[in-house]
Amino acid sequence: MKDITQFVGIGAAILTAVAMLPQLIKVIREKKSEGVSIYMIAVLIAGLGLWIWYGLLKKDYPIIGTNIFSLIVNILLIIFGLRYKGNKV
Repeated sequence: MKDITQFVGIGAAILTAVAMLPQLIKVIREKKSEGVSIYMIAVLIAGLGLWIWYGLLKKDYPIIGTNIFSLIVNILLIIFGLRYKGNKV
């Protein structure tokens, strides 16, 4: 039963980690970021930071890895969101 639990957890972590990737790709392709809430992403980044900390405390490498990936995606989304803010391409 423990093996199934670990697979479910890893699957959930991977899906959560890639959830914002389509939004990042859209912002980069369209070079505009209207509709992207920088504040929501900032709160999400704070939560991801806490998940990474939790993973470090538990020495849970799937939690650490997937949340670091999510953190990078969301930081890039903020960077490109600010860069393309106001673009009407």
